[in-house]
Order: sequence, then structure tokens, then C-alpha cells
Amino acid sequence: MISTTSQRLTIDDPSLAHLLYALMTAFPLFFLPTLLGLIINLGQKSSSSGAMISSHLRWQRHSTIGFMVLGGVGFSLSQIWLSVIIYLIATLWFCHRILKGWLNLTDGAAI
Repeated sequence: MISTTSQRLTIDDPSLAHLLYALMTAFPLFFLPTLLGLIINLGQKSSSSGAMISSHLRWQRHSTIGFMVLGGVGFSLSQIWLSVIIYLIATLWFCHRILKGWLNLTDGAAI
């Protein structure tokens, strides 16, 4: 049986998503690995990957951008105590998103 390009199946290879989650967990290192992961994530075409991987790429994108926005809000506040609270909430939220996404990826489930 000869397969054509229209019959080609998209295979979900989770290795890139695992790498991006690993880069996201390194956010305490001056946030550079997370930014690198975001750049790699934005460079991926969602049409070239399967539905499960696309959902994880979208989840990672939203997590990283949300963390950056919350960090910017915390940075722009003049009260130190309020800024620290925002940073703690942002960090806990980001860690929760990484953990939930990575566990779902390990189970082979979309998020």
C-alpha cells in the first residue's frame, strides 16, 4: 500500500514538549531558560504536531506569558510587600502549571 501526503498521520513525539517543560522549570536561573523555551515554542507550527502536543505547546505558551505579565505587575508596584506577594503567587501558579502540564504529558493526555 502506497501512502500519499494526504494520508500521512501526524505522530505525537513528546520529546520537544518534555524539553520545553524542563526549560520552564529552570526559571530561577535569571528566567533565561524559560525565555529560550518560549522562543522555541513560538517557532513551532501547531499544524505540524498532533493535537496532544499542540495543546501542551499552547499550555506552555500561556503559562510563560502569564508568568511574565504577573512578574511585570509585581515589578511595577511601589510597595515592596505587595510586590513580594505578587511574586509568590506568580511563582506558585507557574510551578502548578508546569507540574500539571508535565504530568499530563507523561500520561499521554492533552491538557
